[in-house]
Amino acid sequence: MTIAPPPTSHSATDELRDALRASHVRWRKQVLALSTEIHRHPELAFAEHRAAARVADVLRAEGFAVRVGAFGLDTAVDASFGEGDVTVAVCAEYDALPGIGHACGHNIIAAAGVGAAIALAGVAHTLGIRVRLLGTPAEEHGGGKILMLEAGAWDDVDFSLMVHGGPGQDLRCADVRTQAVARFDLSFQGLPGHAGAPSPEGANAANAATVGLVALGLLRQHLPDGVRANAFVAEGGEATNMIPSSTRVCAEVRADTLEAVETARRRVLACFEGGAIATGCSWSWEHTGPTYADVVQNPVLARAWDRNLAALGRSPQPYAGTAGGSTDMGNVSRAVPSIHPLIAIEGCSSAPHTPGFTGEAIGPAAEGAAVDAALAMALTAADAVAHLRAGRALVEEGDAADGKRYHGR
Repeated sequence: MTIAPPPTSHSATDELRDALRASHVRWRKQVLALSTEIHRHPELAFAEHRAAARVADVLRAEGFAVRVGAFGLDTAVDASFGEGDVTVAVCAEYDALPGIGHACGHNIIAAAGVGAAIALAGVAHTLGIRVRLLGTPAEEHGGGKILMLEAGAWDDVDFSLMVHGGPGQDLRCADVRTQAVARFDLSFQGLPGHAGAPSPEGANAANAATVGLVALGLLRQHLPDGVRANAFVAEGGEATNMIPSSTRVCAEVRADTLEAVETARRRVLACFEGGAIATGCSWSWEHTGPTYADVVQNPVLARAWDRNLAALGRSPQPYAGTAGGSTDMGNVSRAVPSIHPLIAIEGCSSAPHTPGFTGEAIGPAAEGAAVDAALAMALTAADAVAHLRAGRALVEEGDAADGKRYHGR
């Protein structure tokens, strides 16, 4: 790829960086209001109509060309600003969790993404770039980014960024690892009967699920470290005096790599096949959403993120712990150079996906994380463009050696 020099500058100058850092004075109020509104009105996967509309409204007011309902998804947003031979895509998530609202802080992610996009729009002509904000629904369940990726959302993107808020301390971007995850349903079909009388011809579908779940519990002793398998009975009968003729189990498998997920899934499926055989039931399984890949943190972008976060007065620390959580940004990171760092909500001690975190995803500390994340992403994007203008690639030697990263790049 040949990168032409920008119209007025060949690098991210100190003057440009100062302009980015000062830009929050103009957009901070509306971006934090966006975070508050999304938090107050949580919406589940693929139903984030209010959030998508508000993201679109804020960006239209800043001169972006905006499409809601992009890439075949009603609540996906595609907003763009400027023209240039480099396209930067910033991601915004805004779906919530059932029952506990924004316990993963996607309101912070949306605010940070929109803030970064507005900040970059202010210097888009100077950098010679096109800025895109991609509003990506259904991260928690449904894999909105994967569906958008398959529909071409990142086809013309040179690199992509997003950031996630969390408890504890800021971590070095390269040390932040996520797990791959596959989700699937298992269905059992038996023969009905009267539970209050002998039923030699019956086949209890709930028993098939029970045997499978017991087998899964025993299998966990033999799964490699870092592999997690979870399941629950979603449908298992309607009355105590009726032998259930159908049962449905929802399951997921997580592991550090896609390959490990597939290996573990085969073993989990064997557990439930055993339940069907033992009880004389038939069974089937199906995916309930796209498989999420583990995140590939681009090293050039990751180093720039760490530098810029430190320049804002934060201190990203090394981390040698295990991978945790899963995100559909993993699939994007294997298609284009990307980062998905964590930023600390200062003073937050609640784990994500708990009611406590819902409360800590709003307020002064959460707002500070959103603004700092937006500025750090904007500065990182400017550094990446300067890197490209200098004739250096974001994909360094060895980054794509396994054949699974940056397809077509």
